[in-house]
Amino acid sequence: MYPWVTHTHAHLGGECLHKCSYCYVNDPRFGRPNKFCGPLWMMTDELEVKYGKGRIIFIDHCNDLWAEDVPGVFIEMVLDHCAEWPENQYVFQTKNPDRYIDCIKWMPASCMLGCTIETNRQIPPEISKAPPPISRFLSMCQLNSSRALFVTIEPIMDFDVDVLGEWLRKIGPEFVNIGADSKRHRLPEPTADKIVALIALLNTAGIEIREKHNLGRLLIGKGNAP
Repeated sequence: MYPWVTHTHAHLGGECLHKCSYCYVNDPRFGRPNKFCGPLWMMTDELEVKYGKGRIIFIDHCNDLWAEDVPGVFIEMVLDHCAEWPENQYVFQTKNPDRYIDCIKWMPASCMLGCTIETNRQIPPEISKAPPPISRFLSMCQLNSSRALFVTIEPIMDFDVDVLGEWLRKIGPEFVNIGADSKRHRLPEPTADKIVALIALLNTAGIEIREKHNLGRLLIGKGNAP
């Protein structure tokens, strides 16, 4: 998912109850893997994996470890596993960053806290049952001095340039990932002009932008985009 990540690892089985229609865990050819179906469960064998050192590990990339319905004991088990291997950087990502606030004191010292914010607008429940973008923004603002932060705008949906740009400025992430819907789920997508305007705002604010290659589909005709 991210070229700057060196390893990924999943502890949490079952299906994320956010049920995002565009979830990349749903393979269009083979469906959702069995271990990511049904009720949430902890794959305890994965807690024995030796992480080594010097790695950037995206933890539970196939689920949302921080979703409201995940038992707190599961989060504790995962964080304890990471703590056994302190010479790595751990990457967490969620659509429920409010839970970061409660767990921050137990997180590894070297970790990055990410949040997916696809738009500043309300997202219909048929697309995602995750907490609304406005609540994610407000929670991320409470973390801006505790750990390294990043925001992922993928799949990018139609948005209001000034509002989303101001959200990102207030969050103060180290970088922002921007990507499009790779699997063409017929999401409401922004124009190329809006994307270019958002990128310009982020550049002005000194926020690093990490574009995904799939963004090119939405920027056709904007060959001089930043």
